[in-house]
Amino acid sequence: MERTFVAVKPDGVQRGLCGEIMKRFEQRGFRLVAAKFQQASEEHMQKHYLDLKDKPFYQGLCKYMSSGPVFAMVWEGRSIVKLGRMMLGETNPADSKPGSIRGDLCIDIGRNIIHGSDTLENAKTEIGLWFKAEELVDYKPCSQAFLYE
Repeated sequence: MERTFVAVKPDGVQRGLCGEIMKRFEQRGFRLVAAKFQQASEEHMQKHYLDLKDKPFYQGLCKYMSSGPVFAMVWEGRSIVKLGRMMLGETNPADSKPGSIRGDLCIDIGRNIIHGSDTLENAKTEIGLWFKAEELVDYKPCSQAFLYE
């Protein structure tokens, strides 16, 4: 099973969308293995978005992401990185299809409510940045036999 990092951004938290986003991942059949609600420092966000440091929006993004609480989660499931990104929709909500989180719940690229790891490698890095190993819970849900062959 793969694991991925997903975070509800400050705009999603302020709009009360944490439950809706969790619901979508749970209904898809993915398993929540860690979650925490915190306000990250700007320095923490600079580490998180290090791969974007040369982009013109980098400083503004880090400042924004540290402006309010973030709901950080680790989800597990088969092909979770790829399928999770599909569930999120495009970075620009205007390019997102209806049915995706961004396609249904947001309008502006600067307020696209959610972050999700884009590769397995980045997922491992992001999970390690936000969670200690002992904070990840390993359990087998009773529904697993009804999700996977």
